[in-house]
Amino acid sequence: MTKKLIFLDIDGTLTPAGSNVPPASALAAIRAAQQNGHKVFLCTGRNPDMLAPVLAYGFDGAVACAGGYVFAGDKVLFDCPMTDAQRDTALRLLGEQGVFRTIEAADATFGDENLSEFLAQQDGGNSELVRWRKALAEKLNIRPMGEYDGRPIYKVVIMCNSAAQLIPARQALEAEFDFVVQDVAAHNCLNGELINRKFDKGTGVRCVARALGFDLKDTIGFGDSMNDMAMIETVAYSVCMANGSPKVQEKSDLVCPAVEEDGLAWAFTRLGLTEK
Repeated sequence: MTKKLIFLDIDGTLTPAGSNVPPASALAAIRAAQQNGHKVFLCTGRNPDMLAPVLAYGFDGAVACAGGYVFAGDKVLFDCPMTDAQRDTALRLLGEQGVFRTIEAADATFGDENLSEFLAQQDGGNSELVRWRKALAEKLNIRPMGEYDGRPIYKVVIMCNSAAQLIPARQALEAEFDFVVQDVAAHNCLNGELINRKFDKGTGVRCVARALGFDLKDTIGFGDSMNDMAMIETVAYSVCMANGSPKVQEKSDLVCPAVEEDGLAWAFTRLGLTEK
């Protein structure tokens, strides 16, 4: 079998939302695929700090920060933080409208101090919202915004009650940033992220393929939410989890069982990645 370059979203795809522990079946399938010569990369909105517990399972590298920071092994392939002006404008305009902000550097994450109170009032939600809920509850390295020290920022995660709260920031920044709002929303809560138009998960896939000498026709991507769409549209073969966004399922070549139902292992077997 031709060697494949495989990209895996984390939350809702590789792991249950908010968890750092993949199902044992997924880990066994990934290791079998790697033993067959395939390369397996994480492809995630998480920054390197937040994906480190998952990276420790032995992946070949990652497209992190939704494509803003890409590495293979210990080699950085792409590094594109926001400018200071972009960061300051986003934080000011979002803050003035009462949007709850979480900002991600490569090595740290900072969130508005009252974000946990806001989330506690919401019902339901998608994998991204559940992840942030759990991250706050378990204190997974999300530091208070007051401790932010000016280090480079790659992404702003947003949560608010109304799309109208995003209008000023959209007017100022939408030419430079894609406002990716999840299409599976929590009751009375919009959540999403601002992603620099200079990159996305798709450009991250291309970056890794180019660096490792893979043709795009030999790439496979697994995802579940709207921030996976650029990856899904870039790889040659795309897989969406059954627990994923209906829009992503429609775009994907294959829909596999949910992450909690050993979907990743099922798909790896179906695609012949684990065969000797």
